Amino acid sequence: MSPKLYSAEKYSGPQPRKKDVLYLVHGDNLIETEVATAQQSSGKDGDVFFVSGAASPVRTPLAEPIFLMAADQISPESLGLFRFDVFNGQRQIILTGKKRKAAKQYHLSVRPYEGGLYRVEAAEALENGEYSISPEGSNKAFCFGVF
Repeated sequence: MSPKLYSAEKYSGPQPRKKDVLYLVHGDNLIETEVATAQQSSGKDGDVFFVSGAASPVRTPLAEPIFLMAADQISPESLGLFRFDVFNGQRQIILTGKKRKAAKQYHLSVRPYEGGLYRVEAAEALENGEYSISPEGSNKAFCFGVF
């Protein structure tokens, strides 16, 4: 007998305008995250990924923000949540070791909705600061700040 698959939940709220982009959910509003491609360099401490600017223009007061994504090319299960360090006017993350781990990585919860939509949320409280949600193996960064 094959395993039982549960159906995705229904969703009746606002819809993302673009596929494969994370949107912050603020009540009945969706706010597109800052989409950037992180630049990469190697240093003595590991691989450094950085995004220009000391802060994202996309801000939320929520310590456990919720996002919505219409998935097409990006697998929501591959997303990781990282905290940036701000250094010399840019946001950066240093990945170290063979498994390329970041010192400041947080857990995400991913829940499917019908129609290829996914609810992605921080599974732990985030401190004030700058953050990125990125697909594994990609330099694409969906940036936002918590204040």
